[in-house]
Amino acid sequence: MFTGLIRELGFVESYVDNILKIKAKHIAKIGDSIAINGVCLTVISIFDGGFCLELADETRSIIDESKILGRVHIEPAMMMNDRFEGHIVQGHIDCMGKIIEIIKRENATDFIIEIEDKNISYIVPKGSITIDGISLTVNDVYSNSFRITIIPHTITNTLFFDYKIGTLLNIETDMFARYISHILDNRKDKKLDWNDIDNISILY
Repeated sequence: MFTGLIRELGFVESYVDNILKIKAKHIAKIGDSIAINGVCLTVISIFDGGFCLELADETRSIIDESKILGRVHIEPAMMMNDRFEGHIVQGHIDCMGKIIEIIKRENATDFIIEIEDKNISYIVPKGSITIDGISLTVNDVYSNSFRITIIPHTITNTLFFDYKIGTLLNIETDMFARYISHILDNRKDKKLDWNDIDNISILY
């Protein structure tokens, strides 16, 4: 599990035969889970100044290769005694998004991000979303896109300072929104009673 708070920017030294070689300050151990641009991967080997991870077929079928090149966001998995910040992030990418508009505000920047229609129902206004591993809040949701607002601190300390119109993004929607949607979609009678509502509330 992750929180969506980026710990450092690493650099992809190579990507060959599904093996990702990352240069980073973080000292990893074999078997560690580490999110790379929001994708949960397992460390399979280490070297002086970094570590290697393997990408499974499922991961490669979802993400774009541009997300495993150059600089990348790094977040090690949470420890049991870590302070909980951000929001609950699994490191499971749902889909790719694309920046279609950037609007500079007085003390922040709005990004309008387009995604496939089938995933928009998992995105909730004022809810949480993970973009390239960063925990963010959704401001508005449209028919096939949504708006987020990024403060200067986040832009300065993440890859958002390089993002432009057309940049592809790893998107992980809110876990609870996915769970609730799955429960509702698979109910035979499609009706809710108070027991259902109590059970859904427990998820939060």
